[in-house]
Amino acid sequence: MTGFTPYIAPTPAKTRIVLETERLVLRRPEPRDFEVFRAFLHSDRAEFVRAPGAPDENMTWRAFCHVMVMWEMRGYGLSMICRKGEDQALGGIGPWHPITWPEREIGWSIYDPSIEGTGIAREAAEAVRAWAYNTLGWTTAVSYIDPANAGSIRLAERLGCTVDEAAEKPDGEPCLVYRHPAPEALT
Repeated sequence: MTGFTPYIAPTPAKTRIVLETERLVLRRPEPRDFEVFRAFLHSDRAEFVRAPGAPDENMTWRAFCHVMVMWEMRGYGLSMICRKGEDQALGGIGPWHPITWPEREIGWSIYDPSIEGTGIAREAAEAVRAWAYNTLGWTTAVSYIDPANAGSIRLAERLGCTVDEAAEKPDGEPCLVYRHPAPEALT
């Protein structure tokens, strides 16, 4: 990648950023979250967030390290979704921007199927989006969604996102690019 300079957070990302909502705590991932992440990635639930086929241990390890290191390199990343008073990761959600992606994303994966339909993913996504806009200073965000991922499409639409046909797709992947409402549209 000649001539490419990755963004590196201007301040150390060692601070423990925690977002709280009425029912949730969104916290930075920790090494102890690897097993729940691994179980998710090796399940059918991860069909839309991993390469086709069964993941191997090397890919799983590298993916989790990517999640952890995004915080160090960018100063933000996926947070683990936990119910208040509990510390079990139910999913991952947060500002996300791999090095080759054209735009910053608000991404999510729900690890625990029992929280589907409870509004937890929407509650977490709204908190993350507000943080990205109000604290990180983002003026736009997208969510890259596999066209067959009906659950993520429903969540994006509940968040007020609309398909942006003109948006560039990451790594040429076939996906829908859902544009989040601008910060001023949310006030």
